[in-house]
Amino acid sequence: MEAARAKLTRVLSRIFINNVNDKAQRVMRSGSSFDGLAKYSTSAAAVVKDYEDYRKSLYGDITHKALLVDAVGTLVAPSQPMAQIYKQMGEKYGVEYSEDEILRRYRWAYGQPWGRSRLRYVNDGRPFWQYIVSSSTGCSDTQYFEELYNYYTTEKAWHLCDPDAEKVFEAIKKAGVKLAVVSNFDTRLRPLLRALNCDHWFDVVAVSAEVAAEKPNPTIFLKACELLKVKPEDAVHVGDDRRNDIWGARDAGCDAWLWGSDVHSFKEVIFNNQ
Repeated sequence: MEAARAKLTRVLSRIFINNVNDKAQRVMRSGSSFDGLAKYSTSAAAVVKDYEDYRKSLYGDITHKALLVDAVGTLVAPSQPMAQIYKQMGEKYGVEYSEDEILRRYRWAYGQPWGRSRLRYVNDGRPFWQYIVSSSTGCSDTQYFEELYNYYTTEKAWHLCDPDAEKVFEAIKKAGVKLAVVSNFDTRLRPLLRALNCDHWFDVVAVSAEVAAEKPNPTIFLKACELLKVKPEDAVHVGDDRRNDIWGARDAGCDAWLWGSDVHSFKEVIFNNQ
């Protein structure tokens, strides 16, 4: 477990150093002196030490006892572009819009307030997705919708974002760290994880449709921590959406790292006994 904590500390250190190094690069581009650059380089170590001292003052050793992971965009991603699937499946039902038009209409519809309830995903989410599909394609055919809806519950529709995820999560669990998925999704998420043969990686799956709270609402993060039996400050969340994942997790009291920026693979957050 101590090695696991040390690994997390090193990842945090890299994040803070990168932030300071960005400033250093701006100093170089501006033509400032080497002394100015040296000050920024020196400050990198100071920032990391300050953060480590802060964590130690609160919790003793630097520690995370749980890793929370976002689903779509972090753990899994669509295997083919959404607009392509909507068009291919829709052609036999009379869908004539181009993929670009479907994508434009999809983004518009998804961004509109969902007036039927305070949550987009209630139970199986069918009313919401019927609205999205018909708005995106101009087709309200029930059979077309069901074909699309069921497709996105199969392993054919999705792939893992990180091919090494299984090995990493196995190492994490061996280190005694708990794992949870925290996702804005409907009740199809659990059968989808089973279809991808990754449901057993996680101790807890917190789905917005079941928790009745969607990210960035901190309630869903707090529920995941409650089910894992850890304090929010002992958990770190990894997700690809700054608003939903980073702001939401931090509002709940968790640490949070942005997928694709702070970390690019699960290897970077591995809790391994070395």
